[in-house]
Amino acid sequence: MPDNTDLVSRIHFSPDDGHIWLDDQRMLLLHASGFGVLRHELIESLGVERARGLLSRMGYNSGTHDAELARRLRKNSEPVDTVLVGPQLHMLEGIGTVTSVRTHVDEENGQFYGEYLWHGSAEAEEHIRLYGLETEPVCWMQLGYASGFTSRYMGRPILFKEVQCKAHGADFCRIIGKPVDEWADAEAELNSLRADQLTGGVAAPSASLLGSDDVVGVSAGFNSVCHKLRRVANTQATVIFLGESGVGKEVLARSLHRISKRAEGPFVAINCAAIPDNLIESELFGVERGAFTGASHSRPGRFERASGGTLFLDEIGILSSTSQGKLLRALQEREIERVGGHRTIKVDVRVVAATNLDLQEEVRAGRFRADLFFRLNVFPIMVPPLRERLEDIPVFMNHFLRKFCTLHERKVLGFTAHAIDAMLSYDWPGNIRELENVVERGVIMAPDDGAIDSVHLFAGGERVEQRYLAVGAGGSLGRSNTAPDISASDADSSRVHRKVTQLLAGIVDDRDTTTLDDIEEALIDRALKLSGGNLSAAARMLGITRPQLAYRQKVRRIDGSDSGA
Repeated sequence: MPDNTDLVSRIHFSPDDGHIWLDDQRMLLLHASGFGVLRHELIESLGVERARGLLSRMGYNSGTHDAELARRLRKNSEPVDTVLVGPQLHMLEGIGTVTSVRTHVDEENGQFYGEYLWHGSAEAEEHIRLYGLETEPVCWMQLGYASGFTSRYMGRPILFKEVQCKAHGADFCRIIGKPVDEWADAEAELNSLRADQLTGGVAAPSASLLGSDDVVGVSAGFNSVCHKLRRVANTQATVIFLGESGVGKEVLARSLHRISKRAEGPFVAINCAAIPDNLIESELFGVERGAFTGASHSRPGRFERASGGTLFLDEIGILSSTSQGKLLRALQEREIERVGGHRTIKVDVRVVAATNLDLQEEVRAGRFRADLFFRLNVFPIMVPPLRERLEDIPVFMNHFLRKFCTLHERKVLGFTAHAIDAMLSYDWPGNIRELENVVERGVIMAPDDGAIDSVHLFAGGERVEQRYLAVGAGGSLGRSNTAPDISASDADSSRVHRKVTQLLAGIVDDRDTTTLDDIEEALIDRALKLSGGNLSAAARMLGITRPQLAYRQKVRRIDGSDSGA
């Protein structure tokens, strides 16, 4: 194992306000026996399989966050040393003693193999204390952690399997991790990482070959959406999906139909934004022959075609007032009239809608009928944007990589470390739809038998911005999208300002002992002064979050370097 001083230095206890910090992540110090009680309650109330799934996904989430810390702290280290942050943090967090048997990392070719021994596993010991020896492995949360950490680091799903467990009566536990598609007998582990029966999960071997209707993900936000879909699937309730464009609302609507009692019926979708306003009624309700010029024959609308199944109304927020009124009547009465017709037609349809607008705001602005909103808002499901589901990005990267390698008959092995960092730091304004397009572009641009690099991905005008803090004359601090202008320095600037200017200019002055901590402290002090002590405003100036700035302030107080500002 490499030296862990860099990790230990990131742990801080702040007893005055009841916080423990690992870098900028808040941690908890939990009694092992208390965790054992929680585990026991989950097993007894939910059953073994559901408890295992919950704890596995809990560990997976923790692992992905620690992988971010690993990349930050050891960005200039060898890949193996960076991956070993995971086992080292496992030990620092009191889980047990980890011994590395073998760690092989090849990011560009997407290759990973890890084999580790766990001595004194807290999870296994608590299970033995409560249940005695078992025939199956029991270190569920730890396995989830290992899978989450390496999946986030590698940018593709890596699955760990416990091949020997202390709960079996062995002296120690042994785990092996490798890419999902290299496992042939890990169904139990795959099931644990799946949100529920709705999805093929993070690591289903055929997931990327099932087409765009496949739903994958492991994040808490994704799991929450899956839980709501499962709860509402076998009811007749109207469902409305809310969220930004490209988050997968139609994919989820199709999944809802597929697991509902109406699965044998048709799924009919209409994009309300793509139909001219004067044609939307005929598209929805159908038209009788002679109803208007060009209507040479009668034809059914989407409501009739979806009878016995599901009608999906995408971008429903842009419907005109007239169309909204007729849609409201169809929902209330379960009957329609074709355009130019004089008879009512009963329809048996479940309506599922979607919009990227704030319908409550649209109602307040008078652009959307309040009565229609309340009729649709029976079971709303908010789908979070991709930037709030970072754990899902490696899953989608692997999913779309395999899909487009098959579609375009290309052999691309994986993503470079630079590409992975770029994918995880980009804001994804177009969400999953944009990520899919970017990966397809990368598959096309990357060399055969090679890896996708960031230059292959972001070649379509996307702005992967790096914003700099500009230190001007007199030490003034501001935001800029370009590198700081070093010509602004003068002879009277501060020591820190002079050092920054020299570094940017490539000048080395051995007499100046200014450290990186000095520079960070000066930037924080200047931002706080400019913001009048407002942490949120200062954090925005510095390009970090308020909790990150608050953490840095706490560390300064603990280290005794804060002057009391």
